[in-house]
Amino acid sequence: MSSLHLPLSRRGFLLAGAGAGAALGLAALPAQASGRPFGRYGSPERRLTPQTLYVDPYGRGDFTTVQAAVTAATGSGRTLVLAPGVYRETVAADTTRTEATWIGASENPRDVVIVHDRAAGTPKPGGGTYGTTGSATATVQGDGFTARWITFANDWLRADHPDISGTQAVAVKVQGDRSAFHHCRFLGHQDTLYADSTALGVFARQYFAHCYVEGDVDFVFGRATAVYEGCHFRTLDRGDLATAPYGFVLAPSTAGANPRGYLVTRGRVSSAAPDAFYKLARPWVPSSDTTARPSLVVRDTVLGPGIDAVAPYTDMSASFPWQSMRFAEYRDTGPGAVVSVPENRPQLTDEQAESATREGYLGDWTPWRGC
Repeated sequence: MSSLHLPLSRRGFLLAGAGAGAALGLAALPAQASGRPFGRYGSPERRLTPQTLYVDPYGRGDFTTVQAAVTAATGSGRTLVLAPGVYRETVAADTTRTEATWIGASENPRDVVIVHDRAAGTPKPGGGTYGTTGSATATVQGDGFTARWITFANDWLRADHPDISGTQAVAVKVQGDRSAFHHCRFLGHQDTLYADSTALGVFARQYFAHCYVEGDVDFVFGRATAVYEGCHFRTLDRGDLATAPYGFVLAPSTAGANPRGYLVTRGRVSSAAPDAFYKLARPWVPSSDTTARPSLVVRDTVLGPGIDAVAPYTDMSASFPWQSMRFAEYRDTGPGAVVSVPENRPQLTDEQAESATREGYLGDWTPWRGC
């Protein structure tokens, strides 16, 4: 699809970002970057801590790429401070890099953008294709990861690659336990935010606070125990489809043994598409885990008119109907939350809702909530 039809698409946001830089046709640096690219977070000459590294695409830090800094930041407890700019690269932080923190120095996620452009079906140089996981712009596996004020984007577009059928294009795949994202943006189309774990038997807990996520098909998906608090989900218009549904906001793949899947609380869902052209969710039961029993609670959330209020859920596979999964809502509002067919919208009781909270999902982990 053409980005001209998507004024709020990730490319539009990237171009509007103050730190977009030359990679996207904007030469000027944001004003705050010119003299103090790392804001209140120190500099290579005045480090906040010996464990802090500084990244700046214009050469004023320790490294010019995020991956170079990640490679150097071995062990536990390392902090990366990212100056405003566009970092066009893929980034991978493995399981050995624990308790890491990445900070967007301007404290505005529009200014710090990590972006790449490949899909599941993109050919690899040595043969084969990348697959969904390999398409990710950023992959974070270490426990205890925190990101603040960063945009993670995958700007691969279907319209640019009509020959590719594997159109999943992940912005970030996060697998570690106790992973938290604050005031971050996740921009993509299909499979934007992959909230997962490192293995089927690992119940990774993740927390997304005041984040923005956009896409069209299954753009928040995976098997993590994930809480989305105060987040904004935006469904995109599509020029390549004539009829509904255009896509699905959430596609959890919770393991059957995991009592907690996805919790969306105090958020909102808006849309650039026609009214009722999106489903709220569908269950993903991967071929690698046919015992999965996807779990989703959406509560105290404003569902805009883009959501099909009559039938907000659908099957991904007829073999695993959504009615047999763990889907429920509680006190949602907005035109997309109107209950006209009760059997299509399971609701929690007041008693059940008492445990459908951040604390109930995250257990003995209390994420940092200082911003």
